[in-house]
Amino acid sequence: MQVQIRTDNHIESTDAMAKWATTSIKDALTRFAGQITRVEVHLSDESAGKKSTAEPIQCTMEARLEGHQPLAVKHHGANLNQSIEGATEKLGRLIDSTLGRTAQL
Repeated sequence: MQVQIRTDNHIESTDAMAKWATTSIKDALTRFAGQITRVEVHLSDESAGKKSTAEPIQCTMEARLEGHQPLAVKHHGANLNQSIEGATEKLGRLIDSTLGRTAQL
């Protein structure tokens, strides 16, 4: 499973953050590792660096599964950790639901 992380110009992308996010995502989605080819993570600061909202960091996460259309989720958080962890949790539930429906057909 390949994980690609992209940030907007208001979020500093560091090697440490990318390594933590990649490890966190891979660990959370490990049971689907054989079916996921790639996970794309897009991080953006919707307040553009201003402290105007309680949860300004948006994480959009898209998973590419073999034999399926891409699956995408969004999650807002107060910081990078919250937004990434929330999106990862949502994506795991969506993949589980999608693969469960496919198995029933």
